[in-house]
Amino acid sequence: MTPRGSRSVKVKRIFLQFDANHDGGLNREEMAALVVAVNPRVKFSDEQISAILDEVFRTYGEFIDGEKGLTLDGLLRTYDDGAGDVDRDFDALGLELKPLDDKNGITVASEEAASSSSIVDERIMEPQREQRTAAWAASPNHGIVFDDTWKLVDDLEILIKRLTARHMKDGKIKNDNSDVFSDPGWSSELAPASDVSEKRVIWDESGSDYATFVKELGVLRSRADRASSRPEAFDGQMAIGRLLYEHHLFKEALVSFKRACELFPFDVKPHFRSGNCLYVLGRYSEAKAEFQQALEAAEAGGNQWTYLLPQIHVNLGIALEGEGMVLSACEHYREAAILCPTHFRALKLLGSALFGIGEYKAAVKALEEAIYMKNDYADAHCDLASALHAMGDDDNAVKEFQKAIDLKPGHVDALYNLGGLYMDMGRYQRASEMYARVLAVWPTHWRAQLNKAVSLLGAGETDEAKKALKEAFKMTNRVELHDAISHLKHLQKRKLKGNAGNDAEAAAFVAVEPSKFKTVGDKTSQRPELSLALDIRSFQRITRLNRCDVELLKKEMREGDVPVSYSGSGIPEKSIRKASLEEILRKLLHFLKPETFVGAIRAINQKILSVLDEYESGRVDLGIFFAVIAPLCDGPLDKRKQVAYESLSWR
Repeated sequence: MTPRGSRSVKVKRIFLQFDANHDGGLNREEMAALVVAVNPRVKFSDEQISAILDEVFRTYGEFIDGEKGLTLDGLLRTYDDGAGDVDRDFDALGLELKPLDDKNGITVASEEAASSSSIVDERIMEPQREQRTAAWAASPNHGIVFDDTWKLVDDLEILIKRLTARHMKDGKIKNDNSDVFSDPGWSSELAPASDVSEKRVIWDESGSDYATFVKELGVLRSRADRASSRPEAFDGQMAIGRLLYEHHLFKEALVSFKRACELFPFDVKPHFRSGNCLYVLGRYSEAKAEFQQALEAAEAGGNQWTYLLPQIHVNLGIALEGEGMVLSACEHYREAAILCPTHFRALKLLGSALFGIGEYKAAVKALEEAIYMKNDYADAHCDLASALHAMGDDDNAVKEFQKAIDLKPGHVDALYNLGGLYMDMGRYQRASEMYARVLAVWPTHWRAQLNKAVSLLGAGETDEAKKALKEAFKMTNRVELHDAISHLKHLQKRKLKGNAGNDAEAAAFVAVEPSKFKTVGDKTSQRPELSLALDIRSFQRITRLNRCDVELLKKEMREGDVPVSYSGSGIPEKSIRKASLEEILRKLLHFLKPETFVGAIRAINQKILSVLDEYESGRVDLGIFFAVIAPLCDGPLDKRKQVAYESLSWR
């Protein structure tokens, strides 16, 4: 750490730099200039500056000299109290510490010992030291604490610049198309998520340049671990991880955050940031576990982490959605919105998740609240339009999609879904135009290419439809394309058979009045029963319950510990939260992919849970639920009947 004498000289230099009227004090205007100058990468609003100055002048009132403002002793006290980092501020201002005599006649020098780093020659004393003033590093709550950590950050900046220069030269750095989709809405920082959506940089990890970078990075990590104290080693690992994350080196950032978790297992920050890295890397289950640990640590830490709880709930919800656990995600989005009522992203995510499980009215309400708080939220307008379309309000859905596109012209989700809406409305020409706009933004979007072909077919442009299908076939070889091509060939053959036009179209099927169906005998199934049988079979196909062994239900009843509770009518029952039921269903349907499981949950929620949760309490009778699904599971008929009966007895 910098000696006290050197600190006082640096503080005096900073003080004199901003005491514009040389009256021996820093007034509010001069203090504001100081705050802005030492944080060049941070864009403060007038309200933020005013709040900072109010806090300084109130806390250090004893050092305020009337209208002159904060005295030199007061500024020194702020640094002594940790309100700022004198070394960082001094370097950020580009000041030089030359030998000089202080008021006691003692000569003070400031010469930092040379670093043992192999890249010390490249650490040039730049006038502004911009790398030292990143917004995250300057943050009083989550910034760098120890001076030696700054040296690690500076050396790591040089390593990253080297790697970037070599990869740019070889053309190895790639950008993905993530910014054309709806914003995932998760918080990457320990603060409310910003509106900035950056393109993700994809690094080539196969070359020798990257291997050299990883080796040199290991040396920096070892330097951090050799710090004189555990807190300093923790500070170094966290700073390395954050800088790597900032440059989208997520795998390497994760290593540092994991090391920080080992140093301080009950600290919220490393678990939160490890979860962020794991989520970006697509390791949703591990991300969920890290966010859960962060949540437990934050709740155990009292008021210290209250402000962070909404972000943890939001990111945990998004990780759960990545696993297909939408009902569980809804609970965390709701909790985030309760803790922070102005968290528009939490409300947007809640609305999107509710739409995903078929609760359209609730989805519309949440999305409208998000838009009320942030009217230019393109993603919320897009999802609101989808929910309105699902409810049959197509006119307002078109308006909302158009608002999303006006706010973000290259919004692929809005363009694609508006194309689907136009197809449902029979406006095929407009639909093909929307899909063409999707392809202009994302030329390899095979679904848009396929739907463009279908919409052109609906518009009667058969030749153009064939061309579009051929283009789609070049992009992928999925079965959907083969089905579409077969259908197109079938229509073409019918067209060649004659000039019947609409008559040929009508000849494809024969309509028979229901009253003309006759029963052969008493054993013939009635039409309503046949209809129900088809509905049940369709439900089984969507939920895949027919692939779930009914014995698993018995096992769940035998091993599950569900306490007896009393419903609103006073009847004892074994009720369970919907989110907990979702966890049971995930075990029963473990063979489903996350996106398929979401579809199964939507069907179960709409057909079963909405009926069982009569009072909309968020809880259902587990015994009744098992009794309902037992006949739909896989197994002998008698066995399924038996399990249904046992479920009713068990409850």
